[in-house]
Amino acid sequence: MSFNHSLTKKASARFMVLLAVLTLSSQLGATDTGSVLPNNNTADGAGVLVNLTTGTGNTGIGSYPLNHDTSGSNNTAEGFHALFTNTTGKNNTANGVNALYANTSGPQNTASGMNALRTNTTGSSNTATGFETLFKNNGSFNTATGYHALYANTGGNFNTATGHQALASNTTGTGNTASGINALVFNTTGSYNAAYGDSALYGNTTASFNTAVGRDALHNNTTGVNNVAVGAIALGSNVDGLQNTAVGLFALTNNVSGFNNIAVGANAGDNITGNGNVCLGAQVKGLAGQNNQTRIRNIGITPIAGGISVVLGSLGGDYGDGILGYSSSSRRYKQDIHPIRDDSEKLFDLNPVTYRAKSSGAGEDAKLYGLIAEEVAEIDPNLVVHNPEGKPETVRYDSINAMLLNEFLKEHQRVQELRASNAEQKKEISELRSTIAQQHKEMREFAAQLQKVSARVELREEQKQTVAVNY
Repeated sequence: MSFNHSLTKKASARFMVLLAVLTLSSQLGATDTGSVLPNNNTADGAGVLVNLTTGTGNTGIGSYPLNHDTSGSNNTAEGFHALFTNTTGKNNTANGVNALYANTSGPQNTASGMNALRTNTTGSSNTATGFETLFKNNGSFNTATGYHALYANTGGNFNTATGHQALASNTTGTGNTASGINALVFNTTGSYNAAYGDSALYGNTTASFNTAVGRDALHNNTTGVNNVAVGAIALGSNVDGLQNTAVGLFALTNNVSGFNNIAVGANAGDNITGNGNVCLGAQVKGLAGQNNQTRIRNIGITPIAGGISVVLGSLGGDYGDGILGYSSSSRRYKQDIHPIRDDSEKLFDLNPVTYRAKSSGAGEDAKLYGLIAEEVAEIDPNLVVHNPEGKPETVRYDSINAMLLNEFLKEHQRVQELRASNAEQKKEISELRSTIAQQHKEMREFAAQLQKVSARVELREEQKQTVAVNY
């Protein structure tokens, strides 16, 4: 009984297989080679366009290309099973075994290569060139060139991949551009990334808005966003750091999680691991762990005679992003202009000190002279600059210099007035001396006259005495 039952099952199975074969044969049909069909359709090969109803302008060459097409138009399929299941899709081109095999209604697709766009059903305006490019695609407006380029893409749109396995793992990521072997190879859902160069953005998975130009640029990035790396191995160790910009060979190459760093030049920022640093110039490597430091090549070894001092416009912003420029004295940039007058007398309350700076990595321990910003702020808040937290940060020494000049001019004015007064006094003394000298002269003349008169009187007395004796 069981034996007969087994035979029955085997017979039933064979019948089902035979039925399936007959059904498939009915579906596939057989077309004579070189057939010219109505409505400008051309079929050359077995099973080509056998289900066509209203479709126009189709061309099928090979075994079973466009086999299921009914109303699709202006399609070209060349190769075994090319556009095999297409029914209503239009303006598609498939060249290669199983190219656009599963397409049903997707229009404007171009597939060239074995299994290119194989599982695409409704995706449109895709271009796939190479073995299994855009293999799992159902998105639109994608371009893939190279072995397994955009292989796993399912719903991602507007992606461009050029090179061996470029964007091979992308599933739903949108707007990505990858050019180079293994560029963005592990990206899955990250969007709007651009990778140019072998293994650029190699490890990126879900991060978006990154740009990598150069071999292994941003190689280890996985979730870091808004990074720009230009140069071989630039930002090569970055994993989740964000908003970094590196331009140059090995620029910021050791940064892993730091953010808002900028490095320009070969090996620039090579040691940077912190945040908010700027390194400009080749070999300006910075210091590991430092934050919010700016280093510029040659700025400390280039003396300029008679140059203009560079200053910061303010210390505002979350990152101390003050405007860098020079101090201008032109009337064009000033308003509410008034003389300083007695405001400069506040200088007499200031307390100059000597000090040594705390270690800042500069390697200097010089004895310095200056003022304490907190003390100056108590005397006049206008003489200090506050940081973004509102704390006194530095003294406006330029304002103090102007106040010193004002006090000097005031003192100079007083000296001039004293000199003028002294000159007047000298003149008066000179005139007095002249008067006294004149008086002395007159007195001498008077004394001479008096002496003459006295002599005459004495002579008369003698004459009188002589006359008296004669009597």
